[in-house]
Amino acid sequence: MRIVLLIGLLATLLVPAAPCAAQGQPTTLEVAQAGPRPGPTAAAAGEQGRAAQVNNWTVGVAGGFFEGTFIRFAAELAKALDDGDNLRILPIVSYGGNRNVHDLLYLKGVDIAIAYTDSLELYKKSGQYRNIDQRINYISELLNGEFYVYGRPEIRKMEDLDGKKVSLGLKGSSATTTAPIVFERLGINPEFLYLSGPIAAEKMKTGEIAAIASTGGKPNDLFVKMKPEPGFHFVPVEYSNKFSDYYLPCPLVHTDYPHLIPAGEKVDTLCMPAVLAVYNFPKESDRFRRVERFIHYYFDRFDQLKQASFHPKWKEVNLAANVAGWNRYWVAAEKLATMQKASATRGTEIATRAREDAVPTRETLEQDSLFKEFLAWREKRGKKQ
Repeated sequence: MRIVLLIGLLATLLVPAAPCAAQGQPTTLEVAQAGPRPGPTAAAAGEQGRAAQVNNWTVGVAGGFFEGTFIRFAAELAKALDDGDNLRILPIVSYGGNRNVHDLLYLKGVDIAIAYTDSLELYKKSGQYRNIDQRINYISELLNGEFYVYGRPEIRKMEDLDGKKVSLGLKGSSATTTAPIVFERLGINPEFLYLSGPIAAEKMKTGEIAAIASTGGKPNDLFVKMKPEPGFHFVPVEYSNKFSDYYLPCPLVHTDYPHLIPAGEKVDTLCMPAVLAVYNFPKESDRFRRVERFIHYYFDRFDQLKQASFHPKWKEVNLAANVAGWNRYWVAAEKLATMQKASATRGTEIATRAREDAVPTRETLEQDSLFKEFLAWREKRGKKQ
């Protein structure tokens, strides 16, 4: 009887569990079969206002690879220009300066990008991008980036690389634009490979490749970290009229890379300007107003980028410099003109104030009628005494 009573009691206690499951509470098996439930959106959570505030003034800037100069510049733009919800810069690790132009044309979230000037020429020549010089503009020039050819001992001049294997870094990097242009203009035909810097350096040691071609503003992180190898050296690239459109002569010296260039030596090479590129968004678009605010912050706060904690190349940037082959974005042109006019006005005011505050010379004072009267009075008084 006790056993029967216990069974009845247990059955009574367990009965309420069944209706609960029937009233909509899923079992563990049902949850597993249904899969994970997605989290509610910001709107569903009642936070649509906050979401709009966070996204309202966010600008994406395509930089480059982790070890490149461009990503550092993008990160430093964020450091100098970020202003909370008023302006937020998102530096984007990208596939390099060459690919940045493509991403600026097509990739959502990329509003501004850093690229070398010769990249646009490559896109124009391909014929695949209609009206690209109207679609892609520039805000200002940036750094001058050097072109590096680092070769094995037997590579004494550029012509020695004809038919040899040369690594250009990963596909999309700026060197994949600049190196083919330079070699083509010199009439040299290497076999190009696309390897990361560290892997290419190892293959140079084994003789699998003859040289590395790279780009980037001094100090280039790839060569700063590279350990010297006997006979390995920078191969000189002589400047000529063949390069007068996009390139400048830019020698490398011992102080640039003390462990790779002997003291007192100089290696001739080329450099090319990089630009802060922007898509020519329609004036009524949402992305236009974000870029417009970025430009105003960029010009107004530019002096912050020249501080010691930032890349030394910022000090070389001339905001007013015109870039050959590119059109300046009209918002940037208007902002620059306004700043130049204000600067000229301030200069006139300062010069006028300086003249007014200057200690008058005797010659100036003697021309003043009151001073003349004072001199006459003093002379008359002296005669009386």
